Amino acid sequence: MGTAIQFDATQVDPNPVYEALPAGDYLAVVTRCEVKQTKAGNGQYLELEFDVQSDPYRGRKLFDRINLWNPNPKTVEIAQRQLSALCHATGVLQLADSDQLLGQTAIVSINAENDPQYGVRNKVKGYKAPEGMRQPAQAPRASAPAPMTQPPRAAAPAPARAPWAA
Repeated sequence: MGTAIQFDATQVDPNPVYEALPAGDYLAVVTRCEVKQTKAGNGQYLELEFDVQSDPYRGRKLFDRINLWNPNPKTVEIAQRQLSALCHATGVLQLADSDQLLGQTAIVSINAENDPQYGVRNKVKGYKAPEGMRQPAQAPRASAPAPMTQPPRAAAPAPARAPWAA
């Protein structure tokens, strides 16, 4: 026999069923950024959560994972370019702590991809500065991205602060 519950569903709005957003550009603000361990346990990624500011999808969430610490150098290079795009879009060019991204606004470009396990899902394609936002002056670019500090190898959970923080 089940557990007795007293609940009146007429008093609570049901959870809406969210479908993937249409492909396109959305004004969004960074509401969460956290370093997490990869499933394989051989790297870490920066997980970002965005709150969409564009109507009619205001309040919807978008997510991105930037795999900054990985044994594959090509994966790290791609991740550094993703993070650079986000930094340029927000104007935060000298990132010492992932918390510097919190509250920052950018245009998040997404597409909708069919995931065999989960169905249609949104995937971040890139970042742009919001129109009218002044872009900082471009610094001379190196021919290759500088290597990121390696994450700690301890079996402890991912650090609360980003590994690049002093």
